Amino acid sequence: MQDRPVIDDFEIVGENYRPTVRASEKKKLISKGFPLFSAIVLLLILFGCLFCELIMPYDPARMLLDEVNRAPGGGHFFGTDTLGRDIWSMIWYGGRKSLFIGILSTVISSFIAIVYGTISGLSGDTLDNILMRFTEILLSIPSILLIVFMQAALGQRNVLGISVIIGITGWMGIAKMVRSEVRKIRSEDYVLISKMMGGGFMHVLFKHLVPNFMSSIMFMIVMSIRSAIISESTLSFLGIGLPVEIITWGSMLSLSEKALLTGSWWIILIPGVFLVVTLLCITDLGNYLRGSYNSSEGNL
Repeated sequence: MQDRPVIDDFEIVGENYRPTVRASEKKKLISKGFPLFSAIVLLLILFGCLFCELIMPYDPARMLLDEVNRAPGGGHFFGTDTLGRDIWSMIWYGGRKSLFIGILSTVISSFIAIVYGTISGLSGDTLDNILMRFTEILLSIPSILLIVFMQAALGQRNVLGISVIIGITGWMGIAKMVRSEVRKIRSEDYVLISKMMGGGFMHVLFKHLVPNFMSSIMFMIVMSIRSAIISESTLSFLGIGLPVEIITWGSMLSLSEKALLTGSWWIILIPGVFLVVTLLCITDLGNYLRGSYNSSEGNL
């Protein structure tokens, strides 16, 4: 009797057929187009900021009044600013605070967005419409204007205060995405069963909902870090952010007017380059995450 061939795979066809993606194909999909150079540069900047004490030759807050506006070289790799502070030390020390502001404000805004968006997504049409209209009203107001209003109301001009202010004014875009994803999966069996078994809101949210929509908002979370760093830098550059004595990349750029008057180009250029490079690296990673999510959705 002739052996029959063993068929391992079956091809399912039909009007509503959506092909599945094998694990090996998913791995190739994820690794394709990964911005390796941007990731390496960002890691180097992160490690330099985290372990800045090991590479700082001077106290970043120390004012060397006899070495004001000194050009790069002569004991100062990146020169000194208009107050006589060593820019090399300030770059790494200030970068730590700028990245801290970006990460902390993103954590705050992401938590608010997830809770708010989930409440809207699980609510009835009336409450959902009210919550979304309120979100759209806030989105119509420029974010910098909201931050200025909040800062004026709270009067906080420190790292923690500016992080909280940026966080509570930057959650709206993520909340709309969370709301859309929750409305897609709120009728799934595992969500309904969890509610029937007495699962509370937070249990359903973090046990069943968040793991299913986190991949769709991850790129927005990464981009929120970039937006927060930009907001802090813009406020400091305009003179309404952190004071000069609190060293960040933004507060370093706030000395641009004095630098231009004295021809000290390095005071503006070097912090600006570090800021732009960091933002470009974060943008590359965010675009990669968005492209990976869109590609995986199209192949499901």
